Amino acid sequence: MLLTHIKHLTVVAAVAVMIITGTAAAQTSNTKPIREQLLLDFGWKFHLGDAASIEGDFGYGKAASFAKAAEASGPADPDFNDTTWRTVDIPHDWAVELEFVHIKDKTLHDHGFKPIGRQFPQTSIGWYRRSFTVPQSDSGKRIAVKFDGVFRDCIVWLNGQFLGRNLSGYSEFIFDITDYLNYGKKNVLVVRADATQAEGWFYEGAGIYRHTWLMKYPSLHIPQYGTFVTTEVHKNTTTVNIETNVFNERDAQANCTLLSTIIDDHEKIVGTVLSEPLSFSPHEQKMLHQNLEVSNPQLWSPESPYLYKLVSVVQYGNEPVDRTETTFGIRTIKFDKDNGVFLNGKRIEIKGVCCHQDHAGVGSALPDRLQYYRIERLKEMGVNAYRTSHNPPTPELLEACDKLGMLVMDENRLMGSTPELMGQFEHLILRDRNHPSVIIWSVGNEEWDIHDSDVGANIARSLIRLQQKLDPSRLCTYAADNGNGYKGINSVVDVRGVNYFNRGDIDKYHREHPEQPVWGTEEASTYLTRGIYATDTVNGYVTDYDVNKPGYGALAEEWWKHFATRLWFGGGFVWTGFDYRGEPSPYTWPCISSHFGIMDVCGFPKNNFFYYQSWWSDKDVLHLAPHWNWEGKEGQPIDVWCQSNCDSVELFLNKKSLGRKKMELNSHLEWKVSYEPGTLEARGWKSGKALTTKVETTGKPARIQLSPDRSAIYADGGDVCVVNVSVLDAQGREVPIADNLIRFETNNKANIIGVGNGNPSSHELDKYLDGHYQRRLFNGKCQVIVQSTREPGSIVLKATSEGLKTATLTIKAEPAQSRPFVAE
Repeated sequence: MLLTHIKHLTVVAAVAVMIITGTAAAQTSNTKPIREQLLLDFGWKFHLGDAASIEGDFGYGKAASFAKAAEASGPADPDFNDTTWRTVDIPHDWAVELEFVHIKDKTLHDHGFKPIGRQFPQTSIGWYRRSFTVPQSDSGKRIAVKFDGVFRDCIVWLNGQFLGRNLSGYSEFIFDITDYLNYGKKNVLVVRADATQAEGWFYEGAGIYRHTWLMKYPSLHIPQYGTFVTTEVHKNTTTVNIETNVFNERDAQANCTLLSTIIDDHEKIVGTVLSEPLSFSPHEQKMLHQNLEVSNPQLWSPESPYLYKLVSVVQYGNEPVDRTETTFGIRTIKFDKDNGVFLNGKRIEIKGVCCHQDHAGVGSALPDRLQYYRIERLKEMGVNAYRTSHNPPTPELLEACDKLGMLVMDENRLMGSTPELMGQFEHLILRDRNHPSVIIWSVGNEEWDIHDSDVGANIARSLIRLQQKLDPSRLCTYAADNGNGYKGINSVVDVRGVNYFNRGDIDKYHREHPEQPVWGTEEASTYLTRGIYATDTVNGYVTDYDVNKPGYGALAEEWWKHFATRLWFGGGFVWTGFDYRGEPSPYTWPCISSHFGIMDVCGFPKNNFFYYQSWWSDKDVLHLAPHWNWEGKEGQPIDVWCQSNCDSVELFLNKKSLGRKKMELNSHLEWKVSYEPGTLEARGWKSGKALTTKVETTGKPARIQLSPDRSAIYADGGDVCVVNVSVLDAQGREVPIADNLIRFETNNKANIIGVGNGNPSSHELDKYLDGHYQRRLFNGKCQVIVQSTREPGSIVLKATSEGLKTATLTIKAEPAQSRPFVAE
C-alpha cells in the first residue's frame, strides 16, 4: 500500500511539472489549445445611431426584431452593409470624441458637457459590428463572448439572433454562443449601446469602453470565476483553501480528476493536490473543496506584492481536459474597533484616494498600461489604498493593484435586492474575490433616500447575505454621508464608512457604537487648480494652495491631522486622487471637470501631492510653491508654501535668508515674500541630512521637451507610452507659465490616441479623428498618449510649435508574445 501511495504521488508530481512547464498545460496531444481566451478588440465597425429617429437609427425598430429568431433588422441584420462605417479598436469611448455643448441641463453639467442623454438623441446611440470566423475544428467546444464593460444598456446579436441585453455600464457579461455559430463561415456580432440614461453624476463615457473576448473551452470545464482561493496564515505555514466548480455540459456522463497546483513567482511548485476520481451526470456541476499547506509563505503587502498562482487542471487519466489559472496572494486583513486596520498582523494607516475611471485624452476607454501608470503615480505620492468610486472597476485596474501593491475598497454601483441589482453585485464579487488587493466590499455610496431607513437596512442585509455566501473571507462597508446616523444601512455593515467626518461628531459616534470599526470612506474634497495662484471666477480656476473647500469638506491638513491622532479611526480615502471629467465644482461652465484631484486628469501633481507625499511616504520631500515668474509684480508680496517632512527649513531669495522655521508634524510652512526676479531656494534638514530645492525666474520658451514614461513598449496594438510635454528656456529650465500650442505627429509604427493638459476649463479636443493632433500647454504642461501598432520597430514622435525648437522622441516597439486575438 505504501508503494502504491508513492507511485500515486510520483504520477501527481510528474503531471504537475508538465502543467507548469507547459508541455501539457495548454495543449492536448494533437497540439490544439485546451482553452483559449482571444482578444476581440481589433477591427470593429462603428457608427452613431439616433434615439429619436428610425431612419437615423438605420431602420432599427421599423420591423419586429424580437418576433422571430434570426429576423433582426437594421444593423443587427448580418447582411447589413457597414462598409462606410468607421473602423475602431476596443476599448472605445465615443463620448470623448464629441464637441462640448453648453446648455442648462444638470445631467449634461454632471457629465462634463458632452452631448450624451435624452436631449441629444443623435449622439447617444452607438452601433458596433464585428465579423469573425470560428474553424470547424472548434465544433464540440463551448464558445462564448465576454464584454468587460459597455456603457450602457446594450443589446447584443449574433448572426441576427438576439443574445441578450445588459443594463449597467460597469458590469461585465457573457453570452454562450455555441448554438448560434456558423463554423467555418462568417459570423457577425452586433452591439447597440444606448447611453441616453446616466448611471452616475460624473463623466461615464459611452460605448464598448472595456475589452471584449472570444472564449473557447471544453464541455467538461471549470466555469468562468469557478475557483475561489482563501488562506489561513499560521506561524510558518499557510493553509490554502481551494473551491473549484466543475461543470459537465456534455449530454453524456463524464469522469475526471482535479489536479490543483500552486506555484510561486519563480515558477516553482510549492504544493499540489489531486482529487479522488469524480463522476458527473450529464449537465451536472460539482463544487470541490481542497486544501494545501505552503511552508514559509511570502505575504502580500503594498511594500511587497508577492503573488502566487493556482493552476487547476481537469483531467481524464493523465490527459488534461481543461486548465485555468488563478492569481492570488497570501495575506491577512483585520479591522479593529480600537486600533484601526491591521495587515499581516501589523497596524497600517489607510492612506487612500477615491478615483473615477477616466483619464485625459481617452475618456473612460483606458488602455491597460494607463491603469498601471495611474497606480504608479499614486504610489509615488505615498498612497496605499484605492476606492473604486462608485462602481466595479475594470479588471486591469485590479491586476495593477495586485502587482504594484495597492489596497482596494471594491464598490458596488447601485444598491438594491432585485435580481438585476443582486446579479450585478454577485458578478462583482465572483470576478474580484481572488484579488489580494481587495480588502473590503462596499455595498454602496451615499444612498440619501434610503440609508437612514428600514428599507435601506433590509436591502443592505440582502446584499451582505449574498456577499457572505460568495466571500466570507472579507467584511463590508458603506460610504455614508449622514453624520452620526446609525439607523438603517450603518447599523448592519461591518465597518462604518464616514464620508466627511466634519458632518457630524465622529468621536461621539465612536463612543456610542464602540464595537463597530470606523474609517473615512471619503474625505477632504479640497479644491485646487494646478499652477494657479489667484482665484479666477471668469475662467473657473481656484488657487493651488490648500485653502479652498466646499462647506461639507475639509482641507488636506485638517482632515489628515484629525485622523492621524485617532488610532481607532482606520485612516481614509481622499476625494479624489485625480481630477475627473464632469461634476465641475466649485464653478460650472466654462469648467468641464472637477478641481478635487490631488493630481489633474493627466496625472500632473498639484501642490497637495507634495503635502501627502511628505507625510504618507518614506521619501525625503522638500517642495516649494509657487513658481517664480511674476513679471509685473515686482515688490508685491507672494505667498510661498513649503511642503516637506524636514525637521526645519530655511528660505533664501537670491542668497538672502528669509528665516528658518521648524516643521510641525503633518503641517507645512509659509512665508510672505516680496517678489524680485531670481532664485528662491529652500534648504531643509532632516535628522542631520541636508536637502535643497529651488524655483527660478525663467526666460521665454525656446524648445520643446518630451518626457516618456518608458523608452520601450510592446508592439501588440494595445500598449501605450505616456509622453509628458513641457517647454524649456535657453538655459534648459522648464517654463512653468508657458501656454504654447504644440502639434504632434508619429510615423506608421504608432498612433496617437489622445491629448490633454489638465486645464479644467479647456474645450480643446481630446481626440482628432483626422490625425492632426495638437494641444496647448496649461501652466507649462500637456500630455500625448502614443499607442503601438502590431509591427515592431522604432516609433518616432515629433512635436512642433511656432517659434520653438522641434523635439523628436524615439520609442522602441519591441516584439512581444501578445495576447492571442481574433483576426480581423
